[in-house]
Amino acid sequence: MKIRVKNEHAAGRSRDRRDVAAPTALKVNTASLELPAGVCASFAVAGYPAEVGAGWLSPLTTYAGRLDVSLHVEPIPPRIAAQRLKAQRAKLEAGSRADAAAGKLADFDAETAAQDAADLAASIARGHGRLFRVGLYLTVHAGTLGELEAEIERVKTLAASMLLDAEPTTFRALQGWVATLPLASDPVRLTRAFDTTALAAAFPFTSPDLDAQLDAAPVLLGLNVYSSGVVLWDRFAQDNHNSVTLARSGAGKSYFTKLEISRLLQHGVQVAVVDPEDEYRALTAAVGGRRIPLGSPGVFFNPFDLDPDGPPDALTRRALFFQTLAATMFSEKLEPVTRSVLDRAVIATYARAGITSDPRTWTMPAPLLADLQTTLTEAEGPEAAGLVARLEPFVTGSYAGLFAGPTSSASSGHLTVFSLRDLSDEVKPVGMLLALDAIWRQVVSHERRRRLVVVDEAWTLMQHGEGARFLYRLAKSARKHWAGVAVVTQDAADLLSSDLGRAVVANSATQFLLRQAPQVIEEIAASFDLTDGERAFLLTAAQGEGLVCGAAQGGTGTTRTAFASIASSREHATATTSPAEGEAL
Repeated sequence: MKIRVKNEHAAGRSRDRRDVAAPTALKVNTASLELPAGVCASFAVAGYPAEVGAGWLSPLTTYAGRLDVSLHVEPIPPRIAAQRLKAQRAKLEAGSRADAAAGKLADFDAETAAQDAADLAASIARGHGRLFRVGLYLTVHAGTLGELEAEIERVKTLAASMLLDAEPTTFRALQGWVATLPLASDPVRLTRAFDTTALAAAFPFTSPDLDAQLDAAPVLLGLNVYSSGVVLWDRFAQDNHNSVTLARSGAGKSYFTKLEISRLLQHGVQVAVVDPEDEYRALTAAVGGRRIPLGSPGVFFNPFDLDPDGPPDALTRRALFFQTLAATMFSEKLEPVTRSVLDRAVIATYARAGITSDPRTWTMPAPLLADLQTTLTEAEGPEAAGLVARLEPFVTGSYAGLFAGPTSSASSGHLTVFSLRDLSDEVKPVGMLLALDAIWRQVVSHERRRRLVVVDEAWTLMQHGEGARFLYRLAKSARKHWAGVAVVTQDAADLLSSDLGRAVVANSATQFLLRQAPQVIEEIAASFDLTDGERAFLLTAAQGEGLVCGAAQGGTGTTRTAFASIASSREHATATTSPAEGEAL
């Protein structure tokens, strides 16, 4: 029999959403259905084990193929349940007495059933439980009839191992398929009475795909490697919103990060990215974000900028930040006397521009790095002279382009990307620090909302002590401002070999581990307490595959799920970093 769905929209009439989702045609066979995209066959479970444990449906819900599992639950009124149990007990006990009178051996199955009925009746009478009519239906999908036969055998074997009697819906293939659709309709009506305890053991459907805390912004990470389920994760439902992504070069860490960013943007999360290699250009253009190419001609960044709406101690914070900035510029730790000289010079440079601790003066044009050098030139002492000499490359030398004028572009918007590709390797840590500082001032000075700060190739900053400390402070205080810091790096050794790096990992409630190199897998396994199986998986994981590690639902321990990233064609076009694909696109 072949059924066609009439297109009412073509006739000018409105269509229900269920009509839109329905197949255009299907062929009903004796035990299967032929759909436009494949074939399927349905089963109704007629027999169940005597006892079930918690999560007894998980082997079906985590089946590796495409299997629809539908559980229909209908409560039985207590009065009717009590009457039926009473009649069932009378029937069983009468049979047992008749067998005893005839001298037959005791039927232990009947005695067990009678005792179970008595226990259920007592539970219902005390209000401790109820009875339900439960129907369990399965629909197996495949591409062809030959593939369907193989899938049916696998599902029947799985059901038999669970002591489930799965009967095919022969001559009722259409009704069996409908019973597994999300329509809350059970045309098969093959049900079994369950008590509250047995039914509760089926909920929740325990699965590694679902064992995570989810709140308002769950993000699709991909598909479970070992099942057909989806893996959802919500960083803003964890104890803190930070994450660490560790992977070897080419494992797909930037690709995965861009997918998460694009999906978080759909939830209204404001994202800022520090991009050392200009890998986020296509994504920024696709979503209408702002790209700030530090190091390009005409693009300037002034570390003296003050936010008129900033905190009351904003000027003091700027002076302290200059010590971190100078240490990163000079690639060395400043001596206490040098710090003191620099602090006085920064405050004096602000004062020359008419800026004091009074917030009303913060609207004045900020001084430049060249003004700080001038102030230090006029100061006395060898420390001041040393600072002038070390600032020379950044004021008039090879690195002067970044600081040559007032800040040329504001760092605001739903997606802001600081591209550092045009900066030389010697200045990239400085550019990364400046970008993080500008992002963080936006976080603490504006309205509270969900934000994510992504630091790609964070090993660049972690190699400098002051930069690593700055990143650690951000990770520590991000949660207080409803923000998360996502650290992405391919150099796990730099992150895990230092105290500050390990502290950044410890302050990240979420860890994404993608494919690892054999040289660092031992350190990774020790730091994240990986099992031998997880260790082997990370050594052989394909591109885009990895582990997500975080707190389990309810805060009871941790959960780890192996996932494979998936993307639509449009997402792939904005996330890929393959030169060949980029040229083709």
